[in-house]
Amino acid sequence: MKFSLDTKIIEPESKKIDSAVLLLHGYGGDGNDISAITLNWKRFLPNTIFFCPNGHEICSINPNGFQWFDLSRDDPSYINKEVIKAEEKLNFFINEIKKQFKLNNSQICISGFSQGCMMSINLGLTAEDKFNCIVGFSGKIINKEEISKRIKSKTKMLLIHGDSDSVVPPNRLLEAKDFLIRNKVDIETKMIQNCDHNIPIEASSTALNYIKKNLYI
Repeated sequence: MKFSLDTKIIEPESKKIDSAVLLLHGYGGDGNDISAITLNWKRFLPNTIFFCPNGHEICSINPNGFQWFDLSRDDPSYINKEVIKAEEKLNFFINEIKKQFKLNNSQICISGFSQGCMMSINLGLTAEDKFNCIVGFSGKIINKEEISKRIKSKTKMLLIHGDSDSVVPPNRLLEAKDFLIRNKVDIETKMIQNCDHNIPIEASSTALNYIKKNLYI
């Protein structure tokens, strides 16, 4: 099946599929970049299919990469509209996956890095039905006031951040944790020591354990 988003798909060797993980890349990246994390994860999630889609737009500052929403204009109203547009694209894509593989939201984990993490959080809060879990690396709540008006579901989340992140400051993790706790979302966090804006082995392993625990209850 051809999906609405160009995506790299990693199928389980067992060919038995009872869960899915979506991996959303960061600003200027692509699905191939973030798919590298599946090299380790797939060994421990034997019946899980992985989807690593490219963003629906060419990145405004890196034409070799993609974006979920445009950051070239520092205008909150414009960014909100772009974020909602991205949500619609991703929800359509997720519904395609659910139909093709006969899955429901409780069998789907959404994970993302940086801008992909931001989108993952939004999807976990605005879905009609909760996803299995959200795992975010090096992200933040895009707009707390705006998203608070649109919360429909409260998917459990794990957010991981580097304490030396020079792109998305580490205090964004604390802000997100506070916001999610106040909105009664089951949230776990981990700050990785001496880590900049990337996904080190410690972060990947922590995320894998969390996903495995939730997908294979």
